[in-house]
Amino acid sequence: MRVAHFDCFSGISGDMVLGAVIDAGVPVDAIRAALDSLDLPIKLEVERVKRCGFAATKATIEAADQEDYRFLPDVEAILAKGALTPKQRELATAIFRKVAVAESVAHGMPLERVHFHEVGALDSIADIVGAAVGLDLLGVEKFTSSPVPTGSGTVKCAHGIMPVPTPGTAELLKGVPLAPSTIKTELTTPTGAAILTTVVTEYTATPVMTIERIGYGSGTKDFIEQPNLLRLMVGTANTAPERERAETDTVAVLETNLDDISPEVIGFCTERLFACGALDVFTMPIQMKKGRPGVLLSVICAPDKVNELETILFRETGTFGVRRTTATRAKLQREAVTVETTWGPVKAKRGWRTDGFTVLTPEYEDCARIAREHNVPLREVFAAVARA
Repeated sequence: MRVAHFDCFSGISGDMVLGAVIDAGVPVDAIRAALDSLDLPIKLEVERVKRCGFAATKATIEAADQEDYRFLPDVEAILAKGALTPKQRELATAIFRKVAVAESVAHGMPLERVHFHEVGALDSIADIVGAAVGLDLLGVEKFTSSPVPTGSGTVKCAHGIMPVPTPGTAELLKGVPLAPSTIKTELTTPTGAAILTTVVTEYTATPVMTIERIGYGSGTKDFIEQPNLLRLMVGTANTAPERERAETDTVAVLETNLDDISPEVIGFCTERLFACGALDVFTMPIQMKKGRPGVLLSVICAPDKVNELETILFRETGTFGVRRTTATRAKLQREAVTVETTWGPVKAKRGWRTDGFTVLTPEYEDCARIAREHNVPLREVFAAVARA
């Protein structure tokens, strides 16, 4: 399988994506031809630059400033008249629609009334269309990305001074694992977030792939702390059938130390966490300051569940802080099965790896039901399922 991985160690923006795909080998003339077909007063300039000593490609869109806002139908009309392939037009449209949905949520207005500010400007239109064409011409089947730093501090936008990430960018990055950054600027722009979340299907710090090409797209600013670059790695991954590949995904881990609440409260909180979609909740005894015994309450969840589960932790436990970390999880391939026993069918879950390892886990509720109905020990039901 052909794959591409975004290494967003300095964030991501539209011009960085455009520079990275060109640096990775996409012909710049093909992108220029697509942009020229939009019949807009824009020009693509490409140059080699260095950021903190590392060479990269800087893509710059030269366009006049325009004060008029554009609505989604205006942008779609521009895309419709361009000489784009159906796949390229579909991708560019999907990116703009993702921005429109995020803006509608952030501003609390219907989708049809959303007008684009920075993203509707000529240079942003060119960045998105150029990125859509370039990503299509890479010829990959899957995109992955590292956790994304947004930057810190504030940024001046059409609505005044806003904290980083801005509301639109934050809405676009829902469910995306974020990485910390102390750099006082906007590292991830709305355009970059929209492109990323439209094409990426998996977030992982380390991609499982054989690298063939690497492209570096440069941002406009030149930081002292680190190179302002987006690294795009293109290559191949295991092409074994999906059922035979090892599964990996990214999960969030939430933790808090508790020493001033009763076990009943922790039990109730655990129940609420599971009901809200936590993948796992567990506790460990710990010793806290002043020699007090305490409990470490840990929650494993999908990244898009972090805010909901944190709210439960704060509300139910009264804790003053919750720690967040992101982890890559390896999982067995799995399927639900039904096993026949002398007492009837029992549900179970089968897991396996490509090296031949396999495991069968009976479903507790089903086994407990049979144990009660037939008045047999639960362990005998488990053993019967294992033998079957």
